[in-house]
Amino acid sequence: MVLGEKIKELRLACALTQEELADRCELTKGYISQLENDLTSPSIATLIDILSALGTDLKEFFSQADEEEKVSFNKNEFIEKVTDEYVLNWLVPNAQKNAMEPVHMVLKGGKSTDDDFPHEGEEFGFVIKGEIVLKLGKRRIKVKKGESFYFTATAVHRIENVKEQDAEFIWVSSPPSF
Repeated sequence: MVLGEKIKELRLACALTQEELADRCELTKGYISQLENDLTSPSIATLIDILSALGTDLKEFFSQADEEEKVSFNKNEFIEKVTDEYVLNWLVPNAQKNAMEPVHMVLKGGKSTDDDFPHEGEEFGFVIKGEIVLKLGKRRIKVKKGESFYFTATAVHRIENVKEQDAEFIWVSSPPSF
């Protein structure tokens, strides 16, 4: 983190000029300019005064919560699990702490996922390639390439690939259950 840059961002967010901030802190405009350009470093007491004038404090100023949340993930960050039945990629690292958990699955021909027992939440999927059969309680629902499924997870459910070719789909569970 660049101290001066963050102070400047706060000053601009408060719609203050360097001179106005300097006046509120009994400093000079030149000092504020040097501080914002990282040409000088303030004492703790001076930093506290500046932050107070900007409507914040040390704890909030140095908090990591202001950092941008990571929203994009590449293939190198996916976590892969390979079994005889399927290849499963968790698309968002540590998604189990989130409200939903998206996975990319390739289900091999003639194979199925394990039964998933009733739980709170909802599930969604989109078939990218091939065809699957969603077994939802006693129901069997065929879902083909370009189609999606959505259900509340109140019954035992699993996905089957009754064809010889691999089926590929995105599966999202909320809350996470994979």
